[in-house]
Amino acid sequence: MGTEVRDRHSLYTPEERRRRDASRWTLVQGILAPVQFLIFAVSVVLIVRYLWTGNGLAAANISVVVKTIALYAIMYTGALWEHDVYGQYLFAPAFYWEDVVSMAVIALHTAYLVTLTLDWLSPELRLTIALCAYGTYAVNATQFLLKLRAARLQETRNATDVGGLTA
Repeated sequence: MGTEVRDRHSLYTPEERRRRDASRWTLVQGILAPVQFLIFAVSVVLIVRYLWTGNGLAAANISVVVKTIALYAIMYTGALWEHDVYGQYLFAPAFYWEDVVSMAVIALHTAYLVTLTLDWLSPELRLTIALCAYGTYAVNATQFLLKLRAARLQETRNATDVGGLTA
């Protein structure tokens, strides 16, 4: 078996695309990503409500814990997906920077959990950490959406090339 060469503009070699499409983790990621985003959106509202009114601290805390659990689930299954597709659990060249930012997202969410569990800092400071985590998550989600869009555009170009519509 020869080694496939990735076009410098391509996210997947044909073999990696086949493995991506065959991986059960592709579907899991496709389900978890929007679920995590919905949890994030609700949590932002609950955090801002508490910070503005002083009401709903328990709901805000629970929402951040639930968001963190969702994050851990998507990161764990994402590593399994990356292994299925690229043969390594993290930092595959095609997703290197997304994984780097993901580590910051995990660190900030975990810092929130530590401060909550150990009752460190005021609720306002803890929730500020959560909002920092959420801002980093938003950057990371944008990275993945841009990567997904690039992959779809590449697949469209490949299909057009195969169809003989380009010179």
